Amino acid sequence: RLAGSCSPKLMGWGCSFLSPYPDPSRITMPGLPRFYSNPGSTHNWAPCHQQPGAWAFLQKTTVILWLLLSSTSLAPTWGQTKIPLETVKLWAETFGRGLYDTVTRYSGSLLLQKKYKDVESSLQIEEVDGLELVRKFSEDMKNMLRRKVEAVKNLVEAAEEADLNHEFNASLVFDYYNSVLINEKDENGNYVELGAEFVLESNAHFSNLRVNTSISNVQLPTNVYNKDPDILNGVYMSEALNPVFVENFQRDPTLTWQYFGSATGFFRIYPGIKWTPDENGVITFDCRNRGWYIQAATSPKDIMILVDISGSMKGLRMAIAKHTIITILDTLGENDFVNIIAVNVLPCAGVHFKQLVEELVVKGVGVVDQALNEAFQILKKFQEARQGSVCNQAIMLITDGAVEGYEPIFQKYNWPDRKVRVFTYLIGREVSFADRLKWIACNNKGYYTQISTLADAQENVMEYLHVLSRPMVINHDHDIIWTEAYMDSKLFTSKSQSLMLLTTVAMPVFSKKNETRSHGILLGVVGSDVTLRELMKLAPRYKLGVHGYAFMNTNNGYILSHPDLRPLYREGKKLKPKPNYNSVDLSEVEWEDKAEILRTAMINRETGSFTMDVKAPLDKGKRVLFLTNDYFFTDISDTPFSLGVVLSQGHGEYVLLGNTSVEEGLHDLLHPDLTVANDWIYCVTDIDPDHRKLSQLEAMVRFLTGEDPDLECDEELVREVLFDAVVTAPMEAYWTALALNISDESEQGVDVAFLGTRAGLLRSSLFVGSEKVSDRMFLMPDDETSVFTMNNFPLWYRQASEQPAGSFVFNLRWAEGPDGPGEPVAVTASTAVTVTVDKKTAIAAAVGIQMKVEFLQRQFWAATEQRRSVTGSALTSLPDCPQDLDCFVVDNNGFILISERSQETGRFLGEVDGAVMTQLLNMGAFNQVTMYDYQAMCKLPDHHHSAAQPLASPISALLIATKWLMSELLLLLLEWSAWGSWYDRMAEAHKHKKQELLHPCDTEYPVFVHQTAIQETNGIIECGACQKIFVMQQIPKTNLLLLVTDPTCDCSVFPPVLQKATEVKYILPILQDMMRSQKPRRRPDSCHAFHPEENAQDCGGASDTSAWLPLLLLPLGAWVLPPQLLR
Repeated sequence: RLAGSCSPKLMGWGCSFLSPYPDPSRITMPGLPRFYSNPGSTHNWAPCHQQPGAWAFLQKTTVILWLLLSSTSLAPTWGQTKIPLETVKLWAETFGRGLYDTVTRYSGSLLLQKKYKDVESSLQIEEVDGLELVRKFSEDMKNMLRRKVEAVKNLVEAAEEADLNHEFNASLVFDYYNSVLINEKDENGNYVELGAEFVLESNAHFSNLRVNTSISNVQLPTNVYNKDPDILNGVYMSEALNPVFVENFQRDPTLTWQYFGSATGFFRIYPGIKWTPDENGVITFDCRNRGWYIQAATSPKDIMILVDISGSMKGLRMAIAKHTIITILDTLGENDFVNIIAVNVLPCAGVHFKQLVEELVVKGVGVVDQALNEAFQILKKFQEARQGSVCNQAIMLITDGAVEGYEPIFQKYNWPDRKVRVFTYLIGREVSFADRLKWIACNNKGYYTQISTLADAQENVMEYLHVLSRPMVINHDHDIIWTEAYMDSKLFTSKSQSLMLLTTVAMPVFSKKNETRSHGILLGVVGSDVTLRELMKLAPRYKLGVHGYAFMNTNNGYILSHPDLRPLYREGKKLKPKPNYNSVDLSEVEWEDKAEILRTAMINRETGSFTMDVKAPLDKGKRVLFLTNDYFFTDISDTPFSLGVVLSQGHGEYVLLGNTSVEEGLHDLLHPDLTVANDWIYCVTDIDPDHRKLSQLEAMVRFLTGEDPDLECDEELVREVLFDAVVTAPMEAYWTALALNISDESEQGVDVAFLGTRAGLLRSSLFVGSEKVSDRMFLMPDDETSVFTMNNFPLWYRQASEQPAGSFVFNLRWAEGPDGPGEPVAVTASTAVTVTVDKKTAIAAAVGIQMKVEFLQRQFWAATEQRRSVTGSALTSLPDCPQDLDCFVVDNNGFILISERSQETGRFLGEVDGAVMTQLLNMGAFNQVTMYDYQAMCKLPDHHHSAAQPLASPISALLIATKWLMSELLLLLLEWSAWGSWYDRMAEAHKHKKQELLHPCDTEYPVFVHQTAIQETNGIIECGACQKIFVMQQIPKTNLLLLVTDPTCDCSVFPPVLQKATEVKYILPILQDMMRSQKPRRRPDSCHAFHPEENAQDCGGASDTSAWLPLLLLPLGAWVLPPQLLR
């Protein structure tokens, strides 16, 4: 029995919790190599022999003894003559001093620290009140969202009033703006019907799309006739919404898309836009199956789907049944629960619902009565336990026939109250069972339909939503719904808008005519989008500190917005939404809250705080910061959302306040080397059309000069930028003078100096021509890791803030990003600038340089050469680096910055030398930190069935497609309606043979961190016939380590240590437990399940048989195939 809340990663009834298999790669095999090591000492070697069973204990004990005895001098071994420890230490110190002199000189860090020190007496450092901050953000968001609700209410009133005054006219003739046909002309140069001239202009507020803000237009899916009388009457009636659209937008210029989705299938959208069909010329977007429409039209529901897989369902019937199930699943939202029972077998497996549906095969004899019994028992159990939706309950019976009416089962479980609705779907053209299936539906407040072709499924499945909406419509309950986060990729094909996360506020529109009251006629749904990016701008980044952030989640615990939410993945060259991107749970992002204290409190709409030690991933998971975060949370009134604010303890909870005159600040603000964070809101520029062309810096200048009194700006942030501009102004002159004095070609290894402040101010200066910069993407807006964004401070700033005062953090950069094919081209070095007032220390800025990798390497080899020349001829017999030894410079996460072999630069040390990395881990010089990713995408295991194909096997699918594609009429049909999408799925299955299929999964991966308490260590590794010697030494005032090893000993017996993610495999019993245990959810406040005036006899009838000729021929094409190929 598969169960769950309707989301791709979820399961709810009957199955849900997880535990990993033992990982064979992590099992230590006793007996092979032996280590001799000495952390923290330059005088002795301490042996440690591995013994099975006692190995872990001896390992820990030995490390402690090494640390305690590190100052004791033991007799030197032969290894000391091989790699002199004092020499390595001198190399590290010499290189460290030279490196520090270089980066302080070029960055001007000492000058910047002095400038902030000079103004300390005029500064204030205030502690941030997290609860006050989150309440303020919540109030601002509530006010913004309230304005969207008011706009939607205006549309509802106008639509219902227009319908009340409209009389249906079956012969109505009416021309309207069809969004697909507008501006289209025929071969004679005349506008096509419904395609008159429609003025479109690019508008920055609508993602630079070409729109018309004076009027709306109408879109229809391909399978809806654009001159059907129902369509014409609905479009004519909804013309009354045009002035309301415009008035709403004038009243609230932050509004984006407003629309009305009709129950008949048309979609009126404002502002008007040109709609682009897909590559097949098909418009698949149907407003009625969008989440906002379905959630507004119905209350939450528990759905049991019973599908007949008996022998009579073979071939085309099974294909139609599968398509019907998937169509039903597509109508469910995050407040709904679903379970599937195959009539013949009751499956239970931890797989995605749709994958399970694709793998259904025909077998055995149907046992509908047993399945109905099971379904009623599950629904009863959940209702009594107050689980599931605690609202509507329904059974969907999908079959090609019923041999009886199952009256005893309904009498036992459902009559006389009929609290469980039963919907019946007769598959195929056979009508002999129609009366019996209709009787079942009509006597259980459901609806009966017959689905003869794949093209019938969409329209017939939608009927159940109209039935469930009746009680709400009769009562005229205008519930306001807010959707989960989503990307409407079908709305604007291939447009940037499709990759933006949205939430939609929507309300149902009812017929108020007295004669239709008992029928509960739903006219449609109105809605308006809110981009979450705009909403999160109300939680300004500068108020949250270097590592802080704000996030939002829904009443079900799903993430609405979070800096660690990664909704897209790369498939080939394309970015695509992950299947489960809008059902990522808060516990899967804040995963270190094992007890889910934070999640539970936010689900319960509590206001409070919570402290937690966290491991924050950096640099795409290659690095980690250890932080103690304070979480502050509250609800957003009148919405299902909760808001959280995170501040890291220490400098993260202090704000630095300075002051300066506008005149002085303006002068320094206009320096050409200065920019500000493009994503931050210093001034509001996206409302007034005259302001949209302004950059944030230009808007600030106009605000400060009084040139534009209508500009609304964040005065606190503007004041901080002015102050930082004044304090950092001398850096421009310093860098310019330095650049002019660089004459020697050998000195031209530093490309750029830069600094950033906590107010988002950024200064930079080039020391070489722009064409010679090694990494031209650095500090560019497209490189989000190196600039201030809405979600994060730059990587170089975040890393520097956690380094000891005066210490620099070094990081490699690739021309095409760290995932690119090339080698690293540049190194950044940065350090934090701090200010202390009244014993409170805040970070004011970070400053650094970018240099060529070759420049850093030259400095290192020069340092080793210099020490040999200084020590003189007495040490001429010492080994040379790199001639006789392997010398590496690695960072505190084990990545190689310097190696004599250029192909090793940028790689992880454990990948290059597993023996040394293993020993460093065993000694405690490095720690392995296990991290988890609950948003990963993994390769699908080899499996007979493909999640991309609708039939049981590729052979049968191919044969059926061949039969169907025999006529030109059928080829035309495949480009239309549901057949087009079915054909696309066949083509997609073929395409995926060339690409590796990915699926949502959980992974764990290691991150390696140097333990700063161990600044020097050495050891011997026994590798069979030889011994490998190594020495590690901290390079002062950096996050770098010098590692010197003996290359003559082959230690390939040691496997490499990899920083590789592995999929977490869950054993079945624990998986089923996880599926059974539901996470806490807060159900919507309202439920509309029944109404005494409901007309339950409006329960369906024979399906529309006016299908096109090719549709009628399709069963014949399937019938002539051998039965064994249609399983």
